[in-house]
Amino acid sequence: MKGFGMISVDKVGWLQKARPVCGPLDAIVKPTIVAPCSSDTHVSHGGTGPRENLILGHEAVGIIEEVGKDVTKFKKGDFVVVPCVTPDWLEPGVQNFKTFSHDAGMMKSFKFLGSKDGVFGKVFHVNMADANLAHLVDGVSPEAALMTVDMMSTGFHGVELADVKFGDSVCVIGIGPVGLMAVAGAALRGAGRIIAVGTRPISVQVAKDYGATDIISYKDGDIVEQVLQLTGSGVDSVIIAGGNGPVLSQAIAMTREMGTIASVNFYDISDHLEIPTLAWGFGMSHKDIRCGFCPGGAERVRRMMEILKYERLDIEKLITHKFHGWNELPKAFSLMDKKAPDLIKPIIYLD
Repeated sequence: MKGFGMISVDKVGWLQKARPVCGPLDAIVKPTIVAPCSSDTHVSHGGTGPRENLILGHEAVGIIEEVGKDVTKFKKGDFVVVPCVTPDWLEPGVQNFKTFSHDAGMMKSFKFLGSKDGVFGKVFHVNMADANLAHLVDGVSPEAALMTVDMMSTGFHGVELADVKFGDSVCVIGIGPVGLMAVAGAALRGAGRIIAVGTRPISVQVAKDYGATDIISYKDGDIVEQVLQLTGSGVDSVIIAGGNGPVLSQAIAMTREMGTIASVNFYDISDHLEIPTLAWGFGMSHKDIRCGFCPGGAERVRRMMEILKYERLDIEKLITHKFHGWNELPKAFSLMDKKAPDLIKPIIYLD
């Protein structure tokens, strides 16, 4: 079958791959709308190490073409929402109360970007379909549902990791789609002051729409100094949703004692993260550092869609570009890779 992906490091294009085989608990899904992610582009440049002939993509909604004999909740022809994280629910790692992201080892639940081909194929495989596929919730559009499978779930997980409470002050570093969802999630969690760090005008406007009270830019000087000037003593929590190696030390420095630094950022394999000793109180500041990526499975995505159903959030503000047809997928992927000034998130209709 045909798919779009990574031929080798820094080389993407069309691939011919064998059609995936459906196991007894699994499903084969035909994508109808997909969205490229910066994680896909990051991997294509070797950000997680060299790979070859890998179909990319981990954000999709679609129609089931085949189900295994032991699947009970879905049938051929059902429209489904596909979480980007699809754990093997029999592995002991998913029994950990924190998340379902590490079933058989670190990040092993993130199968579409790791152990198998992704969703940019004519069809793709979903393991353990009953637990890893969700029906579309009434009142939620397919486009909105597509934004829940990674962007919303990951951004909200940053808020969960940061343990945002009523009245907290929060700084979100990076206001791409994940950071914008962190802003929205912090507002829903009851944060008071929300400082967003970003420069693109379209992202700045959406951040304000989602609840950001202050916007700062690295173009105006050191972001730590700006946060400290605004707050006096720093913020209760920082959510890192963008940046490279130095961003962790910046986050620690702008967080007050007993605060929390939460990172849902996808760092490069070459990045080195440092902890500034003084800003960390010589190891005695009670500043927590937490990291992770979104939990997996159908129930997580269903809960995200419930928020949309009851109009707590207009998630379609993230979608800035719409393409139609398989031939447009490379263009949308390139747009995500280059991060055009007017871009937040592109989607591609494949039917």
